[in-house]
Amino acid sequence: MNRYPRDFRGYGPNPPDAQWPGGAKVAISLVLNYEEGGENNILHGDGQSEAFLSDIAGAQPWPGQRHWNMESLYDYGARAGFWRLHRLFTERQLPVTIYGVTSALARNPEQLAAMQDAGWEVASHGLKWIDHRDMPEAEERAQIAESIRLHTELTGAPPRGWYTGRSSVNTVRLTAETGQFDWVSDTYDDDLPYWMEVGDRDQLILPYTLEANDMRFATAPGYITGEQFFQYLKDTYDTLHAEGSAGRPKMFSIGLHCRLIGRPGKIAGLIRFLDHVQQKGGAWFAARRDIAAHWAAHHPHRRIERPSQMSVERFTERFGSIYEHSPWVATRAHALELGPAHDSATGLAHALARIFRTASPDERLSVLKAHPDLAGKLAAAKRLTPESTAEQASAALDALTDTERAEFQRLNTAYTQKHGFPFIIAVRDNTKATILAAFQTRLANDTATEFTTACAQVERIATLRLKDQLP
Repeated sequence: MNRYPRDFRGYGPNPPDAQWPGGAKVAISLVLNYEEGGENNILHGDGQSEAFLSDIAGAQPWPGQRHWNMESLYDYGARAGFWRLHRLFTERQLPVTIYGVTSALARNPEQLAAMQDAGWEVASHGLKWIDHRDMPEAEERAQIAESIRLHTELTGAPPRGWYTGRSSVNTVRLTAETGQFDWVSDTYDDDLPYWMEVGDRDQLILPYTLEANDMRFATAPGYITGEQFFQYLKDTYDTLHAEGSAGRPKMFSIGLHCRLIGRPGKIAGLIRFLDHVQQKGGAWFAARRDIAAHWAAHHPHRRIERPSQMSVERFTERFGSIYEHSPWVATRAHALELGPAHDSATGLAHALARIFRTASPDERLSVLKAHPDLAGKLAAAKRLTPESTAEQASAALDALTDTERAEFQRLNTAYTQKHGFPFIIAVRDNTKATILAAFQTRLANDTATEFTTACAQVERIATLRLKDQLP
C-alpha cells in the first residue's frame, strides 16, 4: 500500500482539555539532562572526542585523541553546575525529571544519590550520549536493553521513562516495543501528551523541546545572556497561560544541562523565570512520570479501525456507500498516499473527493444518478440506503403532508426532466423550507451549473456521512 507515516493532524482543531490538577493553566516539566561522563571520548571506547553542546564555538571531533578543553567543560557540569541546580530546585521544592545517560550515572554516584535523595524522577537518556542516526537497528535495540539493565543495577529500579535525544528513525518504535516505558519523549511535535500505536503497544508520548532549552546557549542562533533565556521562557509561559485560561491547557517542557545552565550568568535567567511563574501563578510543576500518570488516568487511549491501515477489501466495504451506490470511489481512494491524516472524517473526505473530482464526466454523472429523489417513490417504499433514510428523516422529509409530498414530487420530476439527474442537496445542512427554496432557485439554472452544484453537494454529503463514523 502507498502509505505516508508522518502524522500532521495530531489533535486537530479541538485538542482535549488536559484537566491538570488544581485547575492549573500550564503543566511545567523541568528536565535536567545528565550526560557528563557519557559523551564521546576515547576513554569510553569511542573513536573521537565530543563536539556537541559545549561553550567551545565550532567544536569538531578530534579523532583518536582526548579533547582536554571539551572534557573540562563537561566536567564543570558534574563538579559545579549540577550542585548549583540541585540547590536551586531542592530549596524551592520543585520536582525534576533527570534524563540520565546510563553510563554517565555509573560514573557519577554522588550526583545520582543526590537525585534520588531529592525524590527526583530518574529516566533513561540512553546508554551513551552519542549519535544514533546511523546505528544499525539491532545494535540500537541491544543498547536500549543494556541501558535498561544497567539503569536497574544503578538505581535499584528499571527506568519508566525514556529520551535518547540524538536518536534514529527507529528509536521511538524500539523503545515502545520493549513495553518498559510509561512515557517516551523522542518527539517535538505537540504541546500535549498523546498516544502512539506501535504494534499491540499503546505508547504514551510526552513531547520534548529543543527551543525552550538551554542547548541554545551552545548553538546558533541561540541565547547569549541569561536574560534572553528568561525572556523566551517567560513569553512561552505567558502565552500558554493565556491559552489555558481560555480552556486549552498545555504542557511546557524546559530542557536544561548541568554544564550550560549551571553557569552563574545563565542560571540567573532561569531563576528570574521561576520567580515570574511564582508571582503569576497557574502552573503545575510536575515530573514527567506524574504528567504521564495523569494523562493515562484522564485520557486513556481508545483504538479505532484506521482507514489508512485497512485492506482494500475492508476499506471498500466500510466506505463504499459514502458516495451513493458508487463503491469504486472508495476502491480507487485506497490506492492514494494515505496516512494518519486520513484517519479522520475530514482527511478521508478529502481523499474520496480527489477520486470523484478526477473521474470522467460519465462516472460523475453516474454518481449523481445513483442518488434518490427527495421524498420520492423509493422513500415511500422504504428502499433508500440507511444513510439516505437517516438524512431525509433529519429534515422531516419522511413526515410530509400530502400537499408537501405532491410538491416535492412535482419539483423532482421537473428537475430531473430538465437536467437529467436528481436534485441533490446536503439535507442535514438544511430544513424542509430551505430545501424547497433551493429547489425553486436551482430549477432555473442551466445544466452545467447544476452539474457543478450537485457534485459539490455530493462531496458535502460524503463528509457528513464520514463524520458519523470517524473522529
